[in-house]
Amino acid sequence: MKKFLIAAISCILLYLLLDTAYYRWGIYFDFHREQDIEVFAATQGKEILLDTGSGMEPFEIRGVDMGVGIPGYFSTEFAIDKETYLRWFGLIQEMGANTIRVYTILEPDFYEAVYEYNKENPTPLYILHGVWVNDYVQNSHVDAYDDSFREVLLQDCRTLVDVIHGRKKISLGYQASSASGVYTRDISDWVLGYILGVEWEDVTVAYTDHMDTDRNSYQGLYMYTSEDATPFEAMLAEVGDHMIRYESDKYKEQRLLAFSNWPTTDPLDYPPEVLKLFMKCAKVDVEHILSTDRYKSGQFASYHVYSYYPDYLAYYDSWKGEVPFAEDYRLANGDYNTYGVYLEMLTRHHKMPVVISEFGTPTSRGRAQLDAFTARSQGYMSEQEQGKALVDSYDDIRRAGCAGCVIFSWQDEWFKRTWNTMANVDLSKTAYWSDFQTNEQFFGLMAFDPGEKRSVCYTDGDVGEWTQDDLLMDNGNLRLYMKYDEKFLYFRVHKDNFDPENEKIYIPIDVTPKSGSYYANGEDVKFDRQADFLMVLDGRDNSRVLVQERYEAFRAIFAEDYGEENPYFNIPDKNSPEFRKIYLALQLGMVNALYEEDKMSEKFETGKMTFGNGNPYDADYNSVSDFYINGDEVEIRLPWQLLNFSNPAQQQIHDDYYEHYGIENLRIQSIYVGAGTSGDKGARIKMEELKLNGWGRKPTYHERLKQSYYAVKEKWT
Repeated sequence: MKKFLIAAISCILLYLLLDTAYYRWGIYFDFHREQDIEVFAATQGKEILLDTGSGMEPFEIRGVDMGVGIPGYFSTEFAIDKETYLRWFGLIQEMGANTIRVYTILEPDFYEAVYEYNKENPTPLYILHGVWVNDYVQNSHVDAYDDSFREVLLQDCRTLVDVIHGRKKISLGYQASSASGVYTRDISDWVLGYILGVEWEDVTVAYTDHMDTDRNSYQGLYMYTSEDATPFEAMLAEVGDHMIRYESDKYKEQRLLAFSNWPTTDPLDYPPEVLKLFMKCAKVDVEHILSTDRYKSGQFASYHVYSYYPDYLAYYDSWKGEVPFAEDYRLANGDYNTYGVYLEMLTRHHKMPVVISEFGTPTSRGRAQLDAFTARSQGYMSEQEQGKALVDSYDDIRRAGCAGCVIFSWQDEWFKRTWNTMANVDLSKTAYWSDFQTNEQFFGLMAFDPGEKRSVCYTDGDVGEWTQDDLLMDNGNLRLYMKYDEKFLYFRVHKDNFDPENEKIYIPIDVTPKSGSYYANGEDVKFDRQADFLMVLDGRDNSRVLVQERYEAFRAIFAEDYGEENPYFNIPDKNSPEFRKIYLALQLGMVNALYEEDKMSEKFETGKMTFGNGNPYDADYNSVSDFYINGDEVEIRLPWQLLNFSNPAQQQIHDDYYEHYGIENLRIQSIYVGAGTSGDKGARIKMEELKLNGWGRKPTYHERLKQSYYAVKEKWT
């Protein structure tokens, strides 16, 4: 019995050792060195070729970038299940896409879904798979040759190869920025290629090139560098070479490979004023990374290119005389389509295929960048405008000679942040509510709207969804109703014989107990409580929300960037009657003698209200509308952040900026709201309490395809 137990334990230990060595460490023995390498995707000149069974044929990548977020979860929770993926794959293919790009190793459910969806599908969805580099190592004190960068990237590449071949086990926490689990599905038949890395931080590239000047060349079996290569490019060549070699030796397969890039580190030349203006300090040129005859598949150039940022060509004019095709992109108004020009500059620079692996515009109410020439801005775009922008951008991409493109992105992602609003919210709770002011959350072709099947209110003039329980104030001929969900505060105002062109409606809102005013200078109106915000409904085109100056977040955060004095030198009174317009910052930190300061300090009045139908099921739907008037009824929706809520899921607002030298959270139980008209001269508006209960970490939502989805579908099918 003792011998049996020893033998049994030995067998178990041997099994565990072999299992760990093969599925976790990736150890293998190449017993088939002479076996031919299989390739089903290759490059030829500037084209990508694909073998679908009848030989290599030109293939245009039409894809969508798929994120990892759904409401109620952060990206690192990898909460999307197999059934959701399968449903999404069907919608994506119905739209006319043939490719899905993912950025990192996802949970096993994704690979199970790819296998199940494609195994009997004569027209499968292909995968472009990324290898992530985490933000910390890119923004730390090390260069790209440090083990925390280079060695980790090499290991992550090997791990991904094993994952797509269904031969990997990843322990929780083993690999930064990726999921964990047991990967048993071989989806390699549908993995078109790899995109290694992320949008490189220019300072990391420059630091690497500065610190490692003697490491500017690499010679491998599959990739090597030209004599013009930089140390960072040599590092990329080494990583790519090792990945190709690992897959070639272990699995006898090769596939396409690209290194991620974006305009910040593009290989093009610019005049000194642009380099200074944008602090452009680094280049990554994959033309310096060459392939040997052993690499049968091929390399392509991958770029993230958006029309609005950074639009280098808008800040100098010499290119108009230097670029021979510039006139091909002149618009009817005499301006140039700088997006199209830039894309063609990229394709003409490269000898290999160019794929625009990210492009898009968000349907947020908030805005972060303005596209001056093609009206494809970063935010404050309706779903119809997003659809047109995507189609127009796609036309530019094809016209420039790119081999394909990938729309960013498939779904909206609530957890995301944006530079010009991230100080305003609790970043540890963003996944639990929909912040319509943060543009990064709304790039998707599919929206996540509040409510399990429908939202609690649609601002469309139909007041059937309002009940007596929603009544907050009744003054006889003027009644105010309110409700809320994970995205908006909703208002319904009924005014007998309402004349919107000649009569104003005032709605004061008391959010914080720390400050506020009983009246507003410039408006003949008073309140019975200290109001922090004043909504002024003044017709279809001149309505807006104003903020009492003590509670103005824009001043507290960005005043000095816009030429004002330090906001903490001259602090507004807590009860100041001055109410200001509400702004978002658009452009910061760029100062050059060629341009006036105010030209580079653009801002956007986000408190200005837009008239339109807010019902997505109506033909005249305007997704960025704020209010709708139908006779005596006015329906309004305001995003939480506009009213300085940092986390409405837990009733948190901004505390007093000047007591805390910045934004801190303050929890409240209710707000107070009232309504009056311009005809109520001298009377104080009575404000009533609206209790807030929040919803914690359990938001409700339902999926909805945006109007832009159908615009792309019409183009691609």
